[in-house]
Amino acid sequence: MKGFKNSKIYIRGEGVKILDIAIENGKITKIGENLDISEPYSVKEGSIVVPAFIDEHIHGAAGSDVMDASYNALCDISDELAKEGTANFLATTMTQSEENIISALSCVKEYMVKGRTKGANLLGVHLEGPFISENHIGAQPLKYLSEPNSEIFKKYYKASGNAIKMITLAPEEPEANKLIKNIVKRGVIVSVGHSDAGIKDIDSAKKSGLTCVTHTYNAQRGLHHREIGVVGSAMLMDELYTEIICDLIHVSEPAIRLLLKTKPKDKIILITDAMRQKGLKDGISELGGQKVIVKNGEARLYNGALAGSVLKMNDAVKNMVTKCGVPLTDAIDFASFNPANNLRIADKTGSIAVGKDADITVLDEKFNVGLTLSKGNVIYKRK
Repeated sequence: MKGFKNSKIYIRGEGVKILDIAIENGKITKIGENLDISEPYSVKEGSIVVPAFIDEHIHGAAGSDVMDASYNALCDISDELAKEGTANFLATTMTQSEENIISALSCVKEYMVKGRTKGANLLGVHLEGPFISENHIGAQPLKYLSEPNSEIFKKYYKASGNAIKMITLAPEEPEANKLIKNIVKRGVIVSVGHSDAGIKDIDSAKKSGLTCVTHTYNAQRGLHHREIGVVGSAMLMDELYTEIICDLIHVSEPAIRLLLKTKPKDKIILITDAMRQKGLKDGISELGGQKVIVKNGEARLYNGALAGSVLKMNDAVKNMVTKCGVPLTDAIDFASFNPANNLRIADKTGSIAVGKDADITVLDEKFNVGLTLSKGNVIYKRK
């Protein structure tokens, strides 16, 4: 039987303990002491065994992007994510022509039907745009913006093989609430982002089914004392999940600390929002047909606008702990249990517990990834 023997293991709700984990048929079957583990995984001294990460907002890595609409591109992204401890992810699209979005979604459908077991597991799609505001366009191409449209969404949903799990939109746009109500009936998570919404818009959308805030602080209406906007609503409304890009570039350390102070800790979600240059050297890259300059860990359009990140999830966890003062176990939850809860898959993954998928990551004392398992399969092992 495979598993972990006498290892430091983070068990949510109990803390870090020295325990054994038994794994069979991709599931965690036993957690305890003196278990019969005939094939234990090697764990470097000082390392900790934690639930593998979930990235619900990732556009690309290793030179590939979801919008490439290529099976091989999705393989590249999946393999790269495994190196940073991520075992599950949502392939995130961006605002583009209807034709290009459908091509990307069809490719995700193909990938999921084939059922590839290598690399991080593709859970489905995060549809970011095109139903967003031109006032907070960020790095999304302006010419492809579209008002919320239920019929167009149906096309996208069908093209994906019903695999759209999450959508980012601007709830203040015409017909947005109608679209939100239609989407949530399909079990899709609705998140506000690239939005100029005020608190009344957010409150109305929340009643329609909105539950999340996309890359909090970025590409959204900020906090003002007479209109608290998207950022203020994210802080005020405890029930909303809040994504955060913890690269200390998109959001400053004080801003992250402020969010941590105002939100329940079970509503913080770490994301990377990474683009194709992640895992590669600095240089000229591309996002949605736009040239991007990647230098010193920053990805920007020629006009200076941030264009996603090159952040790795283990580094996001590290920054939370070493720069923002978050306890390690909370930072791990931000990258595993909380996104699992948001995506409504916490019964299957997101924490180390009997009966759940053996989605497990081993981190050393410097937050380097030594091993990543997805459903019990070794998808990355550091040499």
